[in-house]
Amino acid sequence: MTNVSLQYDELIELVAKHLTIEEFVDRITMLGAGHEGTEGSVLTFDIFPNRPDLYSVEGIARALRGFLGVEVGPARFPVKAGGIEFLVDKSVEAVRPHAVGGAVRGVELTDESVASLVALQEKLHLTLGRRRRKVAIGIHDLDKVAPPFTYKAVYPNSVRFTPLGIAEEMTLAEILVRHEKGREFGPILAGKPLYPVITDANGVVLSFPPVINGIATQLTQDTRNLFIDVTGTDLQAVRTTLTILCTALAERGGTIETVTTVFPDRRLLTPDLEPKYRIVDIERANRLLGLSLTPDEAVELLRRMRHDAHAQGPKIAVEVPAYRADILHDADIYEDLGIAFGYDKVPPSLSRQQTIGEPLAAGEFTNTLRALMIGYGYLEVMSLATTSAKGAVEGPKPATILNPVGEEFSAIRAGLLAGVLNMLRLNKHRELPQRVFEIGDVVIDGANVRRVAAVSIHPKASFTEMKSLVQSLLRDVGKSCAVEAANDGNYLPGRCAGVFLEDTRVGVFGEVHPRVIEAYDLAHPIVGFEIDAGPLL
Repeated sequence: MTNVSLQYDELIELVAKHLTIEEFVDRITMLGAGHEGTEGSVLTFDIFPNRPDLYSVEGIARALRGFLGVEVGPARFPVKAGGIEFLVDKSVEAVRPHAVGGAVRGVELTDESVASLVALQEKLHLTLGRRRRKVAIGIHDLDKVAPPFTYKAVYPNSVRFTPLGIAEEMTLAEILVRHEKGREFGPILAGKPLYPVITDANGVVLSFPPVINGIATQLTQDTRNLFIDVTGTDLQAVRTTLTILCTALAERGGTIETVTTVFPDRRLLTPDLEPKYRIVDIERANRLLGLSLTPDEAVELLRRMRHDAHAQGPKIAVEVPAYRADILHDADIYEDLGIAFGYDKVPPSLSRQQTIGEPLAAGEFTNTLRALMIGYGYLEVMSLATTSAKGAVEGPKPATILNPVGEEFSAIRAGLLAGVLNMLRLNKHRELPQRVFEIGDVVIDGANVRRVAAVSIHPKASFTEMKSLVQSLLRDVGKSCAVEAANDGNYLPGRCAGVFLEDTRVGVFGEVHPRVIEAYDLAHPIVGFEIDAGPLL
């Protein structure tokens, strides 16, 4: 979820309709946003991540004009053919291979519009751009530079320029060390022998993506013409981001001008505002929504959601605006129909099937294990299922996440021991002894496996203590298991044992290895166990 704050007076101006604050809150909420609160004349909403076009007051106002019937059908943005070229050099292929450019002319920049533009840029960086790893944006004063612009990769010490925020010329390598943004976003370029830059025809540096823009193209209140560059690792995300930015500026009275983005093997005219086309079935929409809309009624509702639509018998041809990145399936069109109709207007009805739920056996058994562990004097903890792919605890290789938000959330856990040890680390300022346990799912070889794990930390923690706990747990769930000496890198050799059920090892326990204890910045002996819960059921 992304918070967007709206000034009441500005909202009235952009929507071109006077509503009270309470009425705006009600209507925007019905569009699918969560009202976070109102302070004075500032309304704050949580916008779902599937609607990046609503991350600004301009986008919300555009959607509201349709929703309220002020202006229905697709928003029309005048687009002029421009003569600017944006050259993407082959050298960036191994760094950040994709880039597009666009221009917007005749923008009147006020304090409010600049604040909205900067906020939109940062929200797109954070969400669609995955903290600039996937997409990075540069917005420049077009009148201060000379096209064509070139996006290329250079050696870290071969280019010098003055970045925003520091009135001193530096090399790219120096920026990563000395500049606040360099330290924050420099890791994105870690391990790259070349760094990307965008320059104009005279060699003036516009931007060092994804880190910082140059001071040469800084926006001021006198800026009227803008050049926007968007670079990244996903071409579709890059193009969508450019479209959202340009259309938001067009809502402020700017005129969009296309830029010819020239790749080594092709040319793109960007931004591309051509709509996407879908043919949807109104009967299926009615069945899913519980409504009885005629094709003409559905067309009217879709036009209120800023689509263009035409009835074709029982089907509807829909033209989806280019800035609507969330329309990926017919179901997304059906959702827009439901929003436009008004979920608050759907007549209530009883479910056609009355069912009585009952807990799953695995869930009931989990509750049994939980009650037993609490009875033994252990406190339950819950750690995140996402973790770092690197860690001190040994075990099966975790499933990695393709586009993680950070290193600490780059994998799905393959064991519980690391999580309970981290809880001890977070509470090391508390008195001893500390005894905690966790029951949860881990992912091993692509399958969910439920496990129970526990640790105990105090000066006299010993193998015997944990053996007694494991045997008590097995006895109380009615299982007779064998305990045999075992080797596990997380436990001390000779102070570790495996738990065997019908010749199958289902768990391990023992005294935690000093290497692991030190890695979690702990200073007392620790004993622990981790057992698969499924075989004990």
